[in-house]
Amino acid sequence: MEKENARKQTLEQLHERRKQVVRLHKRAMGVMQIVSMTGLSYPAVRRCIDLFDEGGWPAIRPALRGRTQGLGRTLSQAQEDSLQRSIIDQRPEQLKMDFFLWSRAAVGQLIEQEYGIELQVRSVGKYLARWGFTPQKPIRRAYEQSPEAVQAWLEGEYPAIEQRARQEGAEIHWGDETALVNTDVRGRSFAPAGKTPVARTVGGTRQKLSMIATVTNQGKTRWMIIDDAFDADKLIEFLRALVKDAGKKVFLILDNLRVHHSKIVKAWVANHRDEIELFYLPSYSPQLNPEERLNADLKQEMGKRVPARSKAKLRDAANEHMALLERTPERVIAYFQDRRVRYAA
Repeated sequence: MEKENARKQTLEQLHERRKQVVRLHKRAMGVMQIVSMTGLSYPAVRRCIDLFDEGGWPAIRPALRGRTQGLGRTLSQAQEDSLQRSIIDQRPEQLKMDFFLWSRAAVGQLIEQEYGIELQVRSVGKYLARWGFTPQKPIRRAYEQSPEAVQAWLEGEYPAIEQRARQEGAEIHWGDETALVNTDVRGRSFAPAGKTPVARTVGGTRQKLSMIATVTNQGKTRWMIIDDAFDADKLIEFLRALVKDAGKKVFLILDNLRVHHSKIVKAWVANHRDEIELFYLPSYSPQLNPEERLNADLKQEMGKRVPARSKAKLRDAANEHMALLERTPERVIAYFQDRRVRYAA
């Protein structure tokens, strides 16, 4: 009989064969007799019996094959831990590297810079995958942003605004402006592989509008679309309509656009302090404003449509989507579930 090669069996199959050997051994059969009956080699049968005699049934369970996890890696565990912390906590430029983002090449350079170990890009990719690191689109954040100011806003300034709003029965609105153009095509289009789809855009009839809007964490949205340039007079016009529509005092949180701080606007707000107060986000911190999600939502929907060929149609399309948001407050409330603005929910 041709002897079986135990190395070609799965661990489950090998375990069953070993149990068969032990059962025959317990029936007082000799080793050669077991070899003849099972088709296993003499060393395989002898080893199985010895394992059983030394440790009982648990001892005959086959050990996992292959290299022990981590064996043969170039980097030590301590080095891997240190590299992960560096990638998470610092940007390449902070480590005096020429890379803007953490690519595989950048991580490879960091490894060589820190430990004098040169790895192939593919090997670096395996390390990154093992650490659970994936390539992601980064959040854009201005160099001028102050982390201390952001922290002060999250931990002190906004909670104080929220507390005052509850005490005075005011409604907190988050405001921002955005531009609408008829040449903004977004999204993806299915097509056969290798045949890139063509999106027909408007050529010489580019149209542009401006819009100022606000949202609340209760799902309200208010907006005004503007034909001309956005200025202090247009802002005051919107504030006047916002106060009238709210029917209660409004706490409006804005970014630091110059027009928001203009003398004309500040004078108007001072004369209507019982109806509205303005507050300002930390500089260069758009990610803290929930209204930015409305702007992104609007532009995404507008970009899916056939481009409007006139300013009137562009305005109608924007008003149509904003009216939809007004009828579906749950969609506006969902903006506040983004992890970066959940503090305002």
